[in-house]
Amino acid sequence: MAAKKNKPKKSGVRGPSMPQQRVSRPSSPAHPSPAPRDYVRSPRRAAFERWSFPYMARLTALPRWLLIIAIGSSLLLGLVLSGSFGWLGAIFLLVLAAFLGWLLALSWPLLSGGRRFMRLLVVAALIGLAYLKITGQL
Repeated sequence: MAAKKNKPKKSGVRGPSMPQQRVSRPSSPAHPSPAPRDYVRSPRRAAFERWSFPYMARLTALPRWLLIIAIGSSLLLGLVLSGSFGWLGAIFLLVLAAFLGWLLALSWPLLSGGRRFMRLLVVAALIGLAYLKITGQL
């Protein structure tokens, strides 16, 4: 009988028999964020950030899907409710606008001009839709 050769066990995952080499690549996100700029915080800004910290900590502890469902359902209910329940739809839109406005205020110093404009436009559009809901034009 031929002598059995001791072959290493193949797991099928590692590929070639050579040890894997790790190539260190700098991680580059798909959408690079602008470098944080140093900004001077006023006492009001610092107080606002201190006040917002516990709420943001609770918000980030929630599952992401819950926040997406809450925002989407508020927007959907705000747009769908009309007629005699238009005021309720306006409340949903105003709550959503207040939430997005709060997030905009927190991120304002780190955003570029175009991003500030677009986010401000979204908040203004929600307030405008709420106004149209209250007046019965939508």
